[in-house]
Amino acid sequence: MFNRRELALAVAREFDAPAVLDVGGGSGRIGEPILDAGASRYVDIDLSDTMLDLARERLGRFGDKVELIQGDFLTADLGASFDLALALGYFDYIEDAGAHIRRIGELCSGAAVASFPRWTWTKGPIRKLRYEVINNCPIYDYTGDGISALFKNAGFTRVELHPGKSGFLAVARK
Repeated sequence: MFNRRELALAVAREFDAPAVLDVGGGSGRIGEPILDAGASRYVDIDLSDTMLDLARERLGRFGDKVELIQGDFLTADLGASFDLALALGYFDYIEDAGAHIRRIGELCSGAAVASFPRWTWTKGPIRKLRYEVINNCPIYDYTGDGISALFKNAGFTRVELHPGKSGFLAVARK
């Protein structure tokens, strides 16, 4: 399985000084190497102020190349389009993945890299118990065909799936 960070960096390097949108980017862990690799703009949108405070500390040295937005991805004004959109660890908790991927498609002119969990008998029951039963947090699982269809319905023409033990990494291109 590809490492999420390595795959995101590899795709970012396909662009010359890309503008990057990180959906649910939280603390900006991927933002730092993306900016070090030459991104001209990095926008992290997340619901959590606490996570964005961590991102502010981590990414402060990049100055005005970084924009941190606390808000709902579906409704936030994110301005211009992006060369690359990232959604790593995001779709685990998203009920209407189609709406979110369509929004990514509207904002992204180049490629998207996203991770998706899938049901496995080794992790599935434990994840269900931990998130849904104990923490009252619904989680969602995906199939390869379902992921491909979501991206194609959002205007992406090519979708590469990299299956792993507990999920998929997808690279979708316009």
